[in-house]
Amino acid sequence: MKFYATLGNHDSPSQASYKLFNMDGRRYYTFKPRDGIRFFALDSSMVDKRQLQWLEKELAGSGSDWKIVYFHHPMYSSGAKHGSDLALRAVLEPLFVKYGVSVALAGHDHFYERIKPQRGIYYFVIGGAAKLRVGNVRRTPLTEKAFDQDNSFVLMEIDQATLHVQAISRTGSIVDTGSINRSGF
Repeated sequence: MKFYATLGNHDSPSQASYKLFNMDGRRYYTFKPRDGIRFFALDSSMVDKRQLQWLEKELAGSGSDWKIVYFHHPMYSSGAKHGSDLALRAVLEPLFVKYGVSVALAGHDHFYERIKPQRGIYYFVIGGAAKLRVGNVRRTPLTEKAFDQDNSFVLMEIDQATLHVQAISRTGSIVDTGSINRSGF
């Protein structure tokens, strides 16, 4: 399975050239694993005018049914340590809404959280594979489901108009499951 990285606050910009990250030296990029699905990797540590112009052009021209963005800092999070990045939300969310982004994935907070849809977009914090911060999720009105009691990872699969989600703990327990229908946007 090919791995497509995005850099975070503990990474060096030079890691964008690490061959196995498949970033080809770019801080932000897009790829299409199959027809109808396009991923957009962003550099949330340094959002500048150039990246925003690139993102708008790519979102507008993608023609994909599923537009999934991923980046490090969460725009929505109930984390006590970091929480929502309001400045990032102010510049990115208008583009996400305008161009029909379906799902946004982030990390930074060290737990799993599925956010209630915001402006028609499903946001996830998927940071549970890092050094765990037990009890860090405050479970605010944003929280649909959260898990901060053990390390976890998320498995997503797209089947036409449905994205299936499973969050799985280090021990193999399913801590969240569900599906997102594209028609709901």
